[in-house]
Amino acid sequence: MSFTNPDPEPERSTGLEPGGGVPPGETPPAESSLPEAGPREVHNPPKGWAKMPLVLILVLVVLVAAFFLAYAISLAL
Repeated sequence: MSFTNPDPEPERSTGLEPGGGVPPGETPPAESSLPEAGPREVHNPPKGWAKMPLVLILVLVVLVAAFFLAYAISLAL
């Protein structure tokens, strides 16, 4: 396998000044100077938890707690 350096060599790279600096006009515009990235997304609004999954989780927790409570009472007798 041969290794190639991924860093450009300053003497072969275009737009670099001595010391590795980049002159004005060679860099892309700053992010704040660009227009919006795209259209506003309105078809997929964020939603919270629905009531049914929360109710099912709560029922499952109550059933598990009741099982362990009944098991602990049966061991004590």
